[in-house]
Amino acid sequence: MRVGKHWYHVFVLLIGGMLGGALSEQLLPAHGTAMAAARHVRVLMAEKFELVNADGNKRGVMEVSRGGTGAISLYDASGKSRAELTVSARGGAAVAFYDSDGNRRVVLGEGLSGRSGLALYDAKGHQLAGLTVANNGETSLTLYDLSGRARAGLGVASNGQPALALFDQNGKDRAELHLKADGSPGLALADDNGKTIAGLPMSSSASSP
Repeated sequence: MRVGKHWYHVFVLLIGGMLGGALSEQLLPAHGTAMAAARHVRVLMAEKFELVNADGNKRGVMEVSRGGTGAISLYDASGKSRAELTVSARGGAAVAFYDSDGNRRVVLGEGLSGRSGLALYDAKGHQLAGLTVANNGETSLTLYDLSGRARAGLGVASNGQPALALFDQNGKDRAELHLKADGSPGLALADDNGKTIAGLPMSSSASSP
């Protein structure tokens, strides 16, 4: 019997490289005074702007790379990047937040394929959770161990069928629970070679003596 082998593959949006971050609402002006004042100021054009505090320390950078990626980076009082926002020349966008040690902790982005996602990291930069949504409505939540392997995935396919998958320490699918379109449930257990060893409902061939 083979019940739903890899019935639902749970993937997380991996937004690699230098990803962007964004200003939180708490850092934005409560009113539009800054923009109102700028309406009567001539436009300044440059490839890079740097924001400094009263002591001349850099607290923010706005620039466009040679590859065409626009980025805004904000730094803390120690000069460490804590938030970034980037938009690539091809349209992909992401925001990211970093801790005081420079480790990426939160990333939210939208890829070129249209799949959007949220990734959460621990203090050492290991991704431990990811949530993605595809253009066709497919959604997935994936949990990882410290080695970076997926250990649990919860997802809903584009046709509305939900599934829960559990993976072993080698990343192999060992247990799956799902519901079909008509609401009937299915359960499959597999050994470390991927062979189904138990499942519900049982097929007629498997239940016959």
